[in-house]
Amino acid sequence: MPNGVYCDFTFGGGGHSRRILEKLGAKGRLVAFDQDEKAIENVWDDKRLILIRSNFRYADKFLRYLGIEKVDGVLADLGVSSHQLDVDSRGFSYRDKNELDMRMNREQKMNAVDILNTYSESELVSVFSGYGEIRNSKQLAKAIVGSRMTGKIRNSSDIDRIIGTVIKGEKNRYLAQLYQAIRIEVNDEFGALKQMLGFLENILKPGGRLAVISFHSLEDRFVKNLIKKSDVEGNLSTDMYGRQIFKFREVVKGVVVAGKEELAENSRAKSAKLRIAERL
Repeated sequence: MPNGVYCDFTFGGGGHSRRILEKLGAKGRLVAFDQDEKAIENVWDDKRLILIRSNFRYADKFLRYLGIEKVDGVLADLGVSSHQLDVDSRGFSYRDKNELDMRMNREQKMNAVDILNTYSESELVSVFSGYGEIRNSKQLAKAIVGSRMTGKIRNSSDIDRIIGTVIKGEKNRYLAQLYQAIRIEVNDEFGALKQMLGFLENILKPGGRLAVISFHSLEDRFVKNLIKKSDVEGNLSTDMYGRQIFKFREVVKGVVVAGKEELAENSRAKSAKLRIAERL
């Protein structure tokens, strides 16, 4: 609908928002969200666009504040933005030597350094195994806790030193899994995602479209569960007669992945999975 109301839950550099606005008519509206203070630098002058600096987990509340009861479509790209990855001081990448940070919203207190230096061994195991799927999470957590006895863990050089004796498999893959796990914990990414998925049925109009791009198997599972079972945890929603209640239908069967041409232009799309559904 060219004059409908749409949401971009992850504005970032504004690429997706620009494409949406290209399809919107003069009376169309796009409400975009991003918790990173740098996102405001990417905004351009367009009366149809409203950017709200907030985590998308609160989008339903902001929409009510704006007087918007229902929207025609929602897009959420759950990946880390290129700006966050490429700016060394943000501490998202294991390629830099700056202090670890990983906060998407730098106004929040807890960062990666806090987690690495204050979490108990069992808490670290839970983070590494649950979010990074690291096979030897117990060994890694023990090494980190032991290292804290001689000094605070601050940067990627410290991480390199610690994992030297426990690393399993190819180093860059191991580091990617570790940094992903810490980043997810720092930003409560799964908690925010489940909260957002939980209110989508209330803000989408019948026939409204949902498109989610995920990069982690658990993220994709939550989205898949919502579409197929109407519950992010995978519990079946049933009526009083025990019949399954369907609130969404798949527009495209299964997931859409990047093709060779797209991967040649953007290697970061390799693990991206797109699911598209319609509100019934």
